[in-house]
Amino acid sequence: MNLDHIYGPVPSRRLGRSLGIDPIPMKTCNWNCVYCQLGRTVPLTNQRQEYIPREEILEEFQTVLQEHDFQEIDWVTFVGSGEPTLHQGLGWLIRRIQELTDTPAAVITNGAALYLPEVRQALQTADAVLPSLDAGSPALYQQINRPHPGLDFHRVLQGLADFRSEYPGNLWVEVMLVRGLNDTEPALQDLKSALEPIHPDEIHLSTPTRPPAETWVEPPAQDGLLRAQAILGQTARVLHPAAGSFDLSGFDSAEKAVAAIITRHPLPEEQIISLMEPLAPEEVQEILNSLTQNGKARRIERCGVQFWTGGSSSFPEKDQSERTAPGRKHNRDQP
Repeated sequence: MNLDHIYGPVPSRRLGRSLGIDPIPMKTCNWNCVYCQLGRTVPLTNQRQEYIPREEILEEFQTVLQEHDFQEIDWVTFVGSGEPTLHQGLGWLIRRIQELTDTPAAVITNGAALYLPEVRQALQTADAVLPSLDAGSPALYQQINRPHPGLDFHRVLQGLADFRSEYPGNLWVEVMLVRGLNDTEPALQDLKSALEPIHPDEIHLSTPTRPPAETWVEPPAQDGLLRAQAILGQTARVLHPAAGSFDLSGFDSAEKAVAAIITRHPLPEEQIISLMEPLAPEEVQEILNSLTQNGKARRIERCGVQFWTGGSSSFPEKDQSERTAPGRKHNRDQP
């Protein structure tokens, strides 16, 4: 059985060895974040539906359960090629998978749909929920997350606070820091105020380590990270890039394995070559060339690094992208 909706386990900087479950098509999302490693969201959608039959996903998981040693997997993680809470069967899937394994279940979400009672209810049995909050003001929320028009900033905050009051599990909020946008003292003070009613158990400070959607996006300097830790308090910690290998089993060809990973986790070519050992580098290059010709892979450059990503992803080149971030000064040497 070829796996279409389950991948890994893969190394995660928050969850160790994570078996990923992707319940939605590429790239189904209600945000269009400037830093997204999957590129731009085209088009934005805030419609919840059963994008992929829930039984189909569960059947794949049952196959994986027979083939993997789950003692080597730290988390089963619902993380979509976009926003997993847009799948109407997410709560059913979480509960059914928890019946099949003792491995804890996590949901990585932007949290934007938590204003809906049915979404909050769907996530109640998850062992950990990891929503995002990158901005403490409506203006910065629009600049960084570029949300669907129906997702008002204050309603998003209220949804997070309501979820916290109902949810008994681990609530770990991720803040993706972008240089010149949300790493300044005023932006971080606003973010601190926005987080106070939510009471997350942990605040995870991340930086763009995979190719961001927009060419001008850069990680913060060291002083920006230190400032974020100091302002956001003791529950805030910096997450460093995950180390480890990707499990490429479950695919009937090397091409399908590579395509499945880079579509969800864009990678530098040297990392792909390392993952594909014992294949020779020239054999891996032939695979990448074939995927490119078939429209299943493309190479992009960000911050001077060449990445391979899915062929259907929307990554603008420099001359197609916004040249500078809103509110930042133009720099001719800046990508």
